[in-house]
Amino acid sequence: MKPPAEATADRRPGAAPHEIKQRVHRQLLDTMDLVEARKLPLAQLQAECSRRVDALLTQQQCPLAAQEKQQLLREVMDDIFGLGPVEQFLREPTISDILVNGYDQIYIERQGRLERTDVAFRDNAHLLQVIQRIAGSVGRRIDESSPMLDARLQDGSRVNAIIPPLALDGPTMSVRRFGATPLDMHALSDLLALTPEMASFLQACVTCRRSLLISGGTGSGKTTMLNALSQSIPAGERVVTIEDAAELQLQRQHVVRLETRPPNIEGRGEVTQRDLLRNSLRMRPDRIIVGEVRGAEALDMLQAMNTGHEGSMTTVHANNPRDALRRVENMVSMTGLNYPVHVIRQQMASALDLLVHVSRLTGGRRRVVSIAEVTGMEGDTLCLQDIFIFRQEGVDGDGNAVGKFEATGVRPQLLERLRTEGMELSPATFQRRVLAKVYRRTDDDD
Repeated sequence: MKPPAEATADRRPGAAPHEIKQRVHRQLLDTMDLVEARKLPLAQLQAECSRRVDALLTQQQCPLAAQEKQQLLREVMDDIFGLGPVEQFLREPTISDILVNGYDQIYIERQGRLERTDVAFRDNAHLLQVIQRIAGSVGRRIDESSPMLDARLQDGSRVNAIIPPLALDGPTMSVRRFGATPLDMHALSDLLALTPEMASFLQACVTCRRSLLISGGTGSGKTTMLNALSQSIPAGERVVTIEDAAELQLQRQHVVRLETRPPNIEGRGEVTQRDLLRNSLRMRPDRIIVGEVRGAEALDMLQAMNTGHEGSMTTVHANNPRDALRRVENMVSMTGLNYPVHVIRQQMASALDLLVHVSRLTGGRRRVVSIAEVTGMEGDTLCLQDIFIFRQEGVDGDGNAVGKFEATGVRPQLLERLRTEGMELSPATFQRRVLAKVYRRTDDDD
């Protein structure tokens, strides 16, 4: 690394402490070889950075308080090893999303609400450097020839980035965070994402190998629900997960995790979810979990559910359960095999048992708004019946959705199958009634 003497001191008597910090921060990074710095032991690097900061402050005759110096050192370490100025948000468990619209425009989501922050990257080059570091850490690339990135951080957070020429105002990045400890069904019930009756029913269905489709919009909690339900899979079963960017945190041990691969710079070597699904059938899985179906792999997922892999689960973007079925139907038609519509629907009716729809309601709360059973076909129509629903009745004074969870009074057809598998559920669970009322905001369920 270059000696700090090569830095040009910007002597400005009477400068504010934050201006001093910014100048020293910039000069320190300018005089360091960041690639070599990452090879040093952490303690040695911290000592070296501290020495250089002292030297730069002496040059400028502008000492900082001990607390300010420690903050400066932390920012430098975040630049070397982390995500620069947004690394501080990864240390806050209450933050669920970090949205970087530009180097100087950063938003965070806390408890379902967006707020703008006063932190910023130095410039677009600094932001691009952080994005490329993320891509390199998972063996991917992002440049002008491949300007989009789906990746993950070490803590499981999902990262999406897009750079010029596709992003007109400079690089942008979004980070979807997940809690250090994945939520289970009990925790989701406590947070009123669903009721204990709904949770018990879903857990029984997963244990007894019923196939589930979880639908919802962006940020509605589909992955959180999938993680929570995975805890009900019996310990003796082998599970294979397939994702574009690995983010599932299944709460069990016997899991094989597979991830897609984009094409290389020559346009070769791409491995799609459909490729992985086909290969997974040779891996002796008891269940297959696809993080999200987006295309022709929907057909392979349905066929897997129909050929000895009952109890498999996946998610899909949709506005309601009926739209979720239409989306799956459309994705199957993307295979180009020209299946008749009624054949596709028969395949879906045979493969799927339950649809769980989650929604991000007014005010940012995530709730299970529908648990519906696929009951079969009537003519060419695929039939659904709601078992549990959440009915929104308005908003409170803080702008948060209020309403009630209800049992519709419909007795599921699959109850007999659950009983033969040793799962006895009380008939009272499904009697038409109000299960719980939600008229006040609870703690964050992210």
